[in-house]
Amino acid sequence: MGRDVPAMTFTREDRRRFRHKMHECLDVFARMLRESRFDFERPQVGLEIELNLVDASGEPAMRSSEVLEAIADPFWSSELGRFNLEINIAPRRLTAGGPDSWEREIRDALNHAEEKAAAIGAHLVMVGILPTLEQKDVGLAALSENPRYHLLNEQIFSARGEDLLISVDGVERLETFADTITPEAACTSTQFHLQVSPDEFAPYWNAAQAIAGVQVALAANSPFLFGKELWRETRLPLFEQATDTRPDEIKVQGVRPRVWFGERWITSVFDLFEENVRYFPALLPLCDDEDPQAMLDRGEIPALAELTLHNGTIYRWNRPVYAVVDGVPHLRVENRVLPAGPTVADILSNGAFYYGLTRALVDEDRPVWSRMSFSVAEDNLHTAARHGIDAQLYWPGMGEVPVTELVLRRLLPLAHRGLEQAGMDTAWREPLLGIIEQRCVSGRNGAVWQSEMFHHIHDLAHLSRHEALRRMTRQYVDYMHLNAPAHTWPVE
Repeated sequence: MGRDVPAMTFTREDRRRFRHKMHECLDVFARMLRESRFDFERPQVGLEIELNLVDASGEPAMRSSEVLEAIADPFWSSELGRFNLEINIAPRRLTAGGPDSWEREIRDALNHAEEKAAAIGAHLVMVGILPTLEQKDVGLAALSENPRYHLLNEQIFSARGEDLLISVDGVERLETFADTITPEAACTSTQFHLQVSPDEFAPYWNAAQAIAGVQVALAANSPFLFGKELWRETRLPLFEQATDTRPDEIKVQGVRPRVWFGERWITSVFDLFEENVRYFPALLPLCDDEDPQAMLDRGEIPALAELTLHNGTIYRWNRPVYAVVDGVPHLRVENRVLPAGPTVADILSNGAFYYGLTRALVDEDRPVWSRMSFSVAEDNLHTAARHGIDAQLYWPGMGEVPVTELVLRRLLPLAHRGLEQAGMDTAWREPLLGIIEQRCVSGRNGAVWQSEMFHHIHDLAHLSRHEALRRMTRQYVDYMHLNAPAHTWPVE
């Protein structure tokens, strides 16, 4: 969710200065794009995983500060809730180190953190929404100690002027109100980063938008919220509602939401940052001392602090990222649609599918985004979140088709081609994309297993809903540690 900020209050002058600095940063960014000042010769990929903390019984553990202290690793950081953590895996070339190196690196990091957390009575869970989480667990006391999140909470509710309505109509119906943004902490995700050149940013972002629904359908892993079974990927509607700064009267005026799919295909990364400045008022109007224009005139690279801070408070499902590393700027597409988990094997297969498929779609003579309306891509995303791997999605040349058929017939071969073009050989591709193939053949993913296992326990043992969810969660954790893909998990 971006960089840390100090606790403070904001004045009207702060907001005026911040708006001015954002426009100045935007002008400098446009100049940098014209002058091709970006690093893209050796593009890298990156990965962030958000996790939940539980106690030995599978209930939420509000122990993030203690666990972070025990892990003592700069790649780990706090998240919105005290029952959340996040790990940033070091960036790398997609094909670096051989077929097992990335998985080994991630598993080693997670196992080390689990060992340290377990020593103080907490455990890590990679899941889109923790099934045992109850509404009483997401009050103000569950908000992270990081001042940034308290500021965001204050600013969002100041803009709204009223409590948040969370309403999801799925297998069951949930309707409740929240007086903090902490329900958003229930949403834990996997975020894939892809470094691209300025010229290639628009096609890669468009490709990522076009396949967002397919990604979510295949990887859905969030069927429960506050004890109710809702959408297969309930994380999406929850995230959209839990950070909404708009009261109803503002919504009907057409004001854009801060959790946003967007409204059009783009021709440049500039389009997205320009939309941010044009459509969204600042939530955290903190001004930096940097003079970006003067820095660029001196041949230095500005951080564009105001532009990037503002970008961090607008939650696009595919977000543009500008960053400076060792004095060299670069651009990334941050793919944010996927839930965490269930296993490292599942996460890496999702990454291989995403990286391979976007590469292949970008290289097509007639891009898919020239043959599909933007609104259809957005509809696909929400249909996929509701129905998961059973969804029927639209694809050009095929019409509305079961997502499993779409992937097996059309998209999986493209993903293989894209990875091959990226230099990944068959011995590496087959195991990763084979997991995607078997998900489609079996019609099973994390959300399907959670639902089936819950009903099996609940109906067989005649337990309370919460007790059945708790037992399911403990079984989930056991299978997660085995690292066998979720489509292979038994229900027994």
